[in-house]
Amino acid sequence: MPAQKKPEAKHDVVDGEIVAKYVDYVRLDAAHPDDVWQNVTPIAFSTDWQGKNADPGRETEVRILWSRQYLYLRFECRYRELFVFEDSDPNGRRDHLWDRDVAEAFLQPDPSHERFYKEFEVSPNGMWIDLDIFPGGLADLKSGLQRSVVVNEKSHTWTAELAIPIKSLATNFDPKAIWRANFYRVEGTNEPRAYLAWQATRTPQPNFHVPSAFGRLRFVGAPTN
Repeated sequence: MPAQKKPEAKHDVVDGEIVAKYVDYVRLDAAHPDDVWQNVTPIAFSTDWQGKNADPGRETEVRILWSRQYLYLRFECRYRELFVFEDSDPNGRRDHLWDRDVAEAFLQPDPSHERFYKEFEVSPNGMWIDLDIFPGGLADLKSGLQRSVVVNEKSHTWTAELAIPIKSLATNFDPKAIWRANFYRVEGTNEPRAYLAWQATRTPQPNFHVPSAFGRLRFVGAPTN
């Protein structure tokens, strides 16, 4: 049965969609989150890249906010064990970050160019990488992202907040446009590792680079002035 359209004012989320709500500003502090996050409906996932084997002990919640300058992401990740690199560039950037535990966001501002999108990863100890993905390759995005990360060993959770400059994502940002997006987690160092996905890619082997499987990202609450 087709999903019924719900009132825009309530910002309700439909299957396969995440909603970014407008704010003027967000203070990044993963350990003491800004109150504005309380007004955001998260998406959550704990199944693998094929949409199988739900694992509540590795559940991930994702929230999104946006302002005129930034796209804000908040990952709240349950974990069983932590596996992280101990070395990075002085600014925290780390090549091949995906070979350890990470939360990932794949963002596609222009779905008409299916093979072009942006990839962002953050680890439990605050390392990061941002990439521009295009047919045949990838390049450092150099987005200027900011982040705040905290681990709570007692509750077996780690939380990351990112602020990504919108100008690094879209040259002419239109909040009425529907973006495509997907969110992932990786945990472990030796196979079989845990590969979790919001929208299942359903490939035979773990593969997150399947833009046809991305969900929708919708922006709401745009200022009138």
